[in-house]
Amino acid sequence: MSVPTSHAVPDPSLQQALSRRFERIVVFSGAGMSADSGIPTFRSGSNDLWQEFDPRQLATPQAWRRDSALVWGWYEWRRGLVMRAVPNPGHLAVARLQQALGARVVTQNVDDLHERAGVAGVLHLHGSLFAPRCFDCAAPHPLPPPPGAAQRRLDPPSCAHCGGEVRPGVVWFGEMLDDTVWQQAQERIATCDLLLVVGTSGVVQPAAGLVGLAPRDAVVVEVNPQPGAPGVRHMHHVPLSAAVGLPLLVEQLLRA
Repeated sequence: MSVPTSHAVPDPSLQQALSRRFERIVVFSGAGMSADSGIPTFRSGSNDLWQEFDPRQLATPQAWRRDSALVWGWYEWRRGLVMRAVPNPGHLAVARLQQALGARVVTQNVDDLHERAGVAGVLHLHGSLFAPRCFDCAAPHPLPPPPGAAQRRLDPPSCAHCGGEVRPGVVWFGEMLDDTVWQQAQERIATCDLLLVVGTSGVVQPAAGLVGLAPRDAVVVEVNPQPGAPGVRHMHHVPLSAAVGLPLLVEQLLRA
């Protein structure tokens, strides 16, 4: 995907705000970050195999207990979709920002596109498709072979420790976020001097509350075609996708 090089950061006040050097940059990314890589947002459509299911009804412990093969099949389809995707220019821009200015990443995404773009130390608030664990004893489990063609139902692997069923390593509706990851995410955002909020609707709690932890003197920039993160004073809005808006912002920051 090409990025128009003739574009500039569209807001003159934002250009001014980014004209200084930042030392504690945090990128907080959501589903829109990976949409330009062909990964649908959680609330957008699935494919024909699951068109009659609401994804929010599959992403629960209750759904797993009711029909683990259906849930595992859906998550393996999602993992296969991610494995076929490639990082877009937004992911690559974040990697460049980390290499140049030490930016750190907090993400709501369960894919590995930040890591494949070269970003280290990503905090995954909602877990990862690439870290399965036992439903019963929580022991980690090696990734099974890559999924082939999508199937409606797939029997999950068995845990080598207790024999329980291996579940996706994501945080489902009704489950608590990992406390260590949550505390680290809070610390990163509460001490930042620049926060880039990318491709997140700002409505999924408790993650949505993180943006409000940014210090009063921090610069907060939202990169999203539609405004998404409410309740933050003096937040600049860049009405572009991550793949277009982030490279522009990074160029601006590296010129400061």
